[in-house]
Amino acid sequence: MAGLSTPSAGAGLTARNSIMEHMMERTVTLGSKSGLHARPAAVFVQNAKGFQSQITLAKNEKTANGKSMLSVLTLGAEQGDQVVLKVSGDDAELAIDKLASLLEGDLG
Repeated sequence: MAGLSTPSAGAGLTARNSIMEHMMERTVTLGSKSGLHARPAAVFVQNAKGFQSQITLAKNEKTANGKSMLSVLTLGAEQGDQVVLKVSGDDAELAIDKLASLLEGDLG
């Protein structure tokens, strides 16, 4: 009996490691003159919706769903503010590179 092992314990650990490998986080300084309001937020959300990953933005104590226009607007993020972009999913690396670039640029 001492030689028995439980395969489910190892399988759960592998699944957890797989998920952790696809989670990325980056702090970004907003470059848009109007911050993340109206048009810039719409451009960000439309691009975020093109990825399968879960996308969130955080500023101070507030966190927003990056695929929801209303949620992104509630951050009240202005030009020069730092936001934390978190992306989790199979296309996380591609998504974080594209979205961080948008946030750092002038979205309109």
